[in-house]
Amino acid sequence: MDRPATHPVIPPRRIGVLLMNLGTPDDPSPRSVRRYLKEFLSDRRVVELPAIAWQPVLRGIILNTRPKKSAHAYRQVWSDRGSPLAAITRAQSDAMQGAFGEGVMVDWAMRYGNPSIATRIDAMRAAGCDRILLAPLYPQYCAATTATANDKAFAHLATLRWQPAIRTLPPYYDDPLYIDALAQTLREDLDRLDFEPDAIVASFHGMPKRTLALGDPYHCHCQKTARLVQEALGRPLTVAFQSRFGPAKWLGPATDDTLVELAKAGKRRIAIFAPGFSADCLETLEELSIRGRESFMEAGGTDFAYLPCLNAEPVGNKMLRNIILRELAGWADAA
Repeated sequence: MDRPATHPVIPPRRIGVLLMNLGTPDDPSPRSVRRYLKEFLSDRRVVELPAIAWQPVLRGIILNTRPKKSAHAYRQVWSDRGSPLAAITRAQSDAMQGAFGEGVMVDWAMRYGNPSIATRIDAMRAAGCDRILLAPLYPQYCAATTATANDKAFAHLATLRWQPAIRTLPPYYDDPLYIDALAQTLREDLDRLDFEPDAIVASFHGMPKRTLALGDPYHCHCQKTARLVQEALGRPLTVAFQSRFGPAKWLGPATDDTLVELAKAGKRRIAIFAPGFSADCLETLEELSIRGRESFMEAGGTDFAYLPCLNAEPVGNKMLRNIILRELAGWADAA
């Protein structure tokens, strides 16, 4: 049956893969950082306090003091490609183009900031995607990262009359593909060092300690990742958690304290990596590589090396491609 002349154009059916990461300000200015922090710290998944108690603190103190300091930190890692997190996530998306066949479209988005999840879902729908795999790029599941990225997508889907079918990428903290990729890149990076580390630190992003009591599996996922990488490397790892914020008790031990304690204990040469991050960002390049180095050296350390994330390097891209391909089973096969 022929379509009537007034029928809207329908693009060919496609599958979408949307890579999702945390987010970044549009530029390293205090104004842009303030806008980003307002969105980030207003997320009830991130700050699990009653809005009536938290919002006055956020708007009255934090957003009037922290943006300038954070903007300075961002300027230290910003490049002509922009934010490192955005640049690397874009590169990861670019590396996936065509990897799953002509009928699969790959794109990327940020939970906070741009490009937004909603706009990229709309772009996929306009391109004919009636099935979309949401892929939060967090190896270890956490409500404040994985869940809120999916929440944002689901909230937009709730506004659509014609929703695409949806799958979500599960956490891959103990996936052999992920562990093998980490171990391979760590071996190569360690072999390139001009010193032998006395200790290797695995630094994961911190979360309030209460999240563990509330049932969030994040701490357990981090510990298992570290244990499996340690077994693959055949070398001991020191596990720590970075990026504490506010007066609440956080998962520990804290990375900054651990670096100082290692130096004072005679571990003068260390290497540190961040297996919970799929891409280097402010928390790795500024907090670990710059400030972590400074605190370690001031405490008596002599050699410090930050080992990069998997990023958009071939080993990491291959791992991500194979994990995504597995989740497209039954979709991409029939596309």
